[in-house]
Amino acid sequence: MLIGLALILAAAFVLARVARRIGQPAVVGEIIAGIALGPSLLGLLPGNLTETLFPADARPLLQALAHLGLVLFMFGVGYELDLLRLRGAGRQVMAISLSSVTLPFALGAALALLLYPWYDKSQLSTSGVLAPALFLGAAMAITAFPVLARIIAERGMQRTRVGALAITCAAIEDVIAWCVLAVIVVIATAGGTGPLVRMLLESAAFLLVLLYVVRPGLRRLMSPERGWAASSYLIHAVLVTGLLLSAWATNEIGLHAVFGGFAFGAVVPRKEIDARAPEVAERIEQTSLFLLPVFFTVTGLSVNLGSLGGPGVVAVVAVILVACVGKFAGATVSARLSGATWPESATLGVLLNARGLTELVILNVGLALGVLDSRMFTAMVIMALATTFMTGPLLGRLGRREQGRPIPVPTGGVQQPRS
Repeated sequence: MLIGLALILAAAFVLARVARRIGQPAVVGEIIAGIALGPSLLGLLPGNLTETLFPADARPLLQALAHLGLVLFMFGVGYELDLLRLRGAGRQVMAISLSSVTLPFALGAALALLLYPWYDKSQLSTSGVLAPALFLGAAMAITAFPVLARIIAERGMQRTRVGALAITCAAIEDVIAWCVLAVIVVIATAGGTGPLVRMLLESAAFLLVLLYVVRPGLRRLMSPERGWAASSYLIHAVLVTGLLLSAWATNEIGLHAVFGGFAFGAVVPRKEIDARAPEVAERIEQTSLFLLPVFFTVTGLSVNLGSLGGPGVVAVVAVILVACVGKFAGATVSARLSGATWPESATLGVLLNARGLTELVILNVGLALGVLDSRMFTAMVIMALATTFMTGPLLGRLGRREQGRPIPVPTGGVQQPRS
């Protein structure tokens, strides 16, 4: 396990540097490193190096590290999600967000219906097509909010109209997609009406506890009157403990642990944390970024490009085509109809088409639920890479570093996420 972990970190660092040199986000190189260490590349070399470096008895340890990094990362995503900004979103933002979720969702669900006869039914946990169709639709509707924020910042677009629209729309789309995914998890794991109702009630109770017990409690803990609570170490310990307990709670409910990390990050009092210990959130993020290459490798161990075959190649082409058409058309057309210029609309469509790391999180949830088989999982991973990789070059071809006039965000400005 130690040798494998050393190789993972070294490969992720090298390919992340290569990705940056060619104008891509570092996460693209890290994802490629994870896939390369799996059966798609390293496993093709003599000596079966993938099995030698990542034997069966070491993989549970790597999966544990991957899940820990994933939960920490999802806390960061929730933490950087400004709910006040979403509450004040205007009609144009809501129109773009809903259309760029609805169209990809519908196309993805329709594609699942067409490709369902090719699914390996032995790898599915459900007997019907409903859960796979809903899941593929939700996976198509996602946008990589952290990666998108990084792309916008690197191109100096965070204070432009199209940059503000893209960040806000991506945040709203991800909230919608995660809510839909939670419903799919309940449908896929509940064995009947009774368990379904139980999971829904427990999920609602969990959210109420976070909103009306945990959030006020953290605010009182970090109030200026409590001088003893000013320690960044204490705040760090409280936040990590809380997000791990939240992840455990959602896992016990029957949802995936990532929901707990995301929900806890979204409800913690960000204003108080930034005032008392602004470095704590960055520490948690740095820990997650250190562990995420392990998650990419665990994902890569389930990706085998050589096993796609003819139907798999068709699935890859269909998935990429549907993903690009759904996002680009949904965002571009609605943006144009709501008053944006054609260059702004096209740029917005390109930005919202990036899937990145968030897509891999969704896909791993689907694989664990048994609503994806390994071939469709591989096709969707390729789509996540392709849509993220094409974002930079397409923006370059559009030839605009900044689109439109700088505008303030209606609810207080666009804040750049750290991750």
